[in-house]
Amino acid sequence: MTADDRTALCVLGTGLIGGSLLRAATAAGWYGWGYNRSAPGVAAARTSGFDVTDDLPEALSRAAAADALIVVAVPMPAVSPMLDAIAEHAPDCRLTDVVSVKAPVAAAVRRYGLEARYVGGHPMAGTAESGWQATDPELFRNAAWAVGVDPGTDPETWTRVTRLALDCGAVAVPVIASEHDRAVARISHLPHVLAEALAVAGARGGDLALGLAAGSFRDGTRVAGTAPDLVRAICEPNSDALLAVLDETLTALTEARESLSADTSLADLTAAGHTARQRYESAERWAITDIEPGAEGWLEKLQEAGRAGGVVTAL
Repeated sequence: MTADDRTALCVLGTGLIGGSLLRAATAAGWYGWGYNRSAPGVAAARTSGFDVTDDLPEALSRAAAADALIVVAVPMPAVSPMLDAIAEHAPDCRLTDVVSVKAPVAAAVRRYGLEARYVGGHPMAGTAESGWQATDPELFRNAAWAVGVDPGTDPETWTRVTRLALDCGAVAVPVIASEHDRAVARISHLPHVLAEALAVAGARGGDLALGLAAGSFRDGTRVAGTAPDLVRAICEPNSDALLAVLDETLTALTEARESLSADTSLADLTAAGHTARQRYESAERWAITDIEPGAEGWLEKLQEAGRAGGVVTAL
């Protein structure tokens, strides 16, 4: 796929992620427009010079006419209404999403008969802010953007979705839906839960504790600044995977508590945590090359490469 193959883009939901995507993609040369149900959100986007409407059938009719790539950029609870409208107004368009879980979205896509041209996506980027006013065309710069490689993935749709991720400044991480959801439970959804718990613990210390709080408390509670309903929409659809990693974490904390009580020591937890952090800091991405979408075994090769830390940096 070359620059001449870029297509039209229809973004459904122009909050932080969808709006930033629309900004980044149009800056990279895509012809894009969007939909948002919020009149103030639409007005803000239009004031910024972007083509955004609150008329969903109109946005999707344009997508059908232009053979646009449709991006579902709403929280999980709002996905089904979007897919229902897509099935009615633009069923033949290629489709992706930027929702924080993949298996539930894929299941919903199948229910509406849209799976043939769907490839899931999830840019690992964001802030605690929300709405159009928080959008940033540089939000995805050097970020990891999960792109689905589940069995049956259409190579043309995969290429188009990957091109979108790359043009927004990200690198594409090939991953199947179930493995994605187990991974993000550990590195995205659990941190949200721990941040909420840490914020509550700090607040229970009263004004003195909050007055003394500095970097470790600030950094550890940053995502607790996210709107509660949005946190729930991110975490609750991935409850099975999140429960499993919560159990692991509670076991680790219980063991640390027992060690602190018996030996006045946190040695095991601090040593393990330090080692784990160093592994994260030293992890290196490597570029996946010489895999042709649609060639024999291409999905399996991408799946294995993604598990091993490989990313797509160019097409």
